[in-house]
Amino acid sequence: MLARLVTVRTRLVRWWVAMPELARDGWLYGASSLFALGLASTSREAAQWHWGYLAAAPYAAIAVVAFVASGRHWSRSTRVRIALLVLVAIGSVAVPLGLEARWRQLDHGVGYAQPEVSVIERSAVLLAKGKDPYQAYLHNGHLVNAVRGLPAYESFFPYFPLMSVFGLPSAETHRGLGLTDARIIMSLMTLLVGGLALTLMRAPPRKKIRVAQVLLALPTGALFLATGGDDMPILALLLLGVVGIQRRERMVAGVSLGLGAAMKLTAWPVAVGALLVSRDRDGRSTWRSVATLIVAIVVVTVAPFAVRAPWAFMTNVFAFPLGVAGVRSPAASPLPGHILTTWWAPLGHVLAPAALLVLSYYLFRYARSHWPLSLSTMLGLMSVAFTVMIMSASATRIGYIIYPINLALWSWACVDVDRDVRAPVLEPSLNG
Repeated sequence: MLARLVTVRTRLVRWWVAMPELARDGWLYGASSLFALGLASTSREAAQWHWGYLAAAPYAAIAVVAFVASGRHWSRSTRVRIALLVLVAIGSVAVPLGLEARWRQLDHGVGYAQPEVSVIERSAVLLAKGKDPYQAYLHNGHLVNAVRGLPAYESFFPYFPLMSVFGLPSAETHRGLGLTDARIIMSLMTLLVGGLALTLMRAPPRKKIRVAQVLLALPTGALFLATGGDDMPILALLLLGVVGIQRRERMVAGVSLGLGAAMKLTAWPVAVGALLVSRDRDGRSTWRSVATLIVAIVVVTVAPFAVRAPWAFMTNVFAFPLGVAGVRSPAASPLPGHILTTWWAPLGHVLAPAALLVLSYYLFRYARSHWPLSLSTMLGLMSVAFTVMIMSASATRIGYIIYPINLALWSWACVDVDRDVRAPVLEPSLNG
C-alpha cells in the first residue's frame, strides 16, 4: 500500500513538473474557484461566504485564460503570468474587500468582517483616547470589563499594542467603516511590504510569482485580506525579514522581524529561527545585532502596557490565545489538539507545552547535526514546527495553516541561492 502511494506521488510530481508554468497557474486558479464555491455554500460567516461567491467567478475566468495561454508559445510568459496575477488579485481581493467594507458601512458594522477587525479598531479607539487597549481580564473566574452586547471573546485584544496601528485611521477620523476599515489598511501594508520583499528577493522570477500568488492572490492570502486577515501584514513583514537574512542585510532583517514580533506572537518562532542563520557578507554570525534590533522594538512598544496592567496584558496576549483563559474562543477549529482537549479537558494545559518540548528537542538535535543551517533549511524546520503547534494547540484557527504553507514555499524559493551559507554575497549593500 505504501509503495503504491509513493508511486502515485512520484507520478503526480512528474506530471506537475512537466507542465508549463501557465498551465500550473490555471490549475491553481481553477482549484481556488472550487474552494471559493465550497466556502460560499458551507460557511456561516457572512464575510467568508460573500467572499466565496464574489471570488469564484474571477478565479474561474482567469483559470480558463491561463489554460488557453499555456497552449501558445509566449516569448515573455513571465509577463503574462504577472498580468494574470494582478487580475486575480483585483477579482479576489480588491473587489470583494471594497464591497464588504461598503456593506459593513451600510449595516453599521454588522457582519461582513471577521471579529478581529472590530477588535483591532476598538483597541485603536482606546489608544487614541489615551487608554489601555487591554481592558478585559479574568478575576476569580469572572470576566471584568467585558464589552456589552458582544460575545465574551470579542472583549479581548490578543495582540501586542502595535497591532492597533491598523485601526488608527478609523479612530482618528471617527469613521470606523468604509475606506478606514482596518482590513484596507492591513491589505495596503501587506501589498507594499510584500511587494518590496519580492523585489529584493534573490530567486528566479517563476518562484517569485508563486510566492506572490500564495501571499496575495490564492485563497491562502485573498480570503484573509478580504475578510479580516491580521496575519497577512505579519507574513509580509516576515517575508521581508527573510529577504534581509538572505541578502545579509541585518538592518532590514532586524527591523522587519522586530515589527512583526511587536504585533503578534506568531512572528516569534521565525524571528528566533532567523537568528540561527543571520550572517554578514563574510559568513560571520550577526545574531547579536539582529536580536538587539528585534528586542529593542518589542520592548519599546510592549513594555509600557505590560507594566501598566500586567495581569490584563498576560490574560489578553497569552492566556486567551492559548485557550486557558476560561473563555471559549471561536478559533477552536476541529484539529487534533482541540478534539483531544474536548475529550479530556486537562489535556488543554499540557498538550501544547509537551508538544513544544518534544519539538524543541528534535529540532535542536537536527540543527546540531546539520550545523551550520542554511536559510532554506531553517524555513523548512519552522514550517514543520508551525504545523505541529497548530495541530496540538487546544484552541487555534485552521487558517493558521497559511504560516507553514508560506514558510515551506519560501524555503523552496531560497534553496537555489542558499546552498552554501559560508559563501560571501558580493551584491551592493542595502544599508549603503
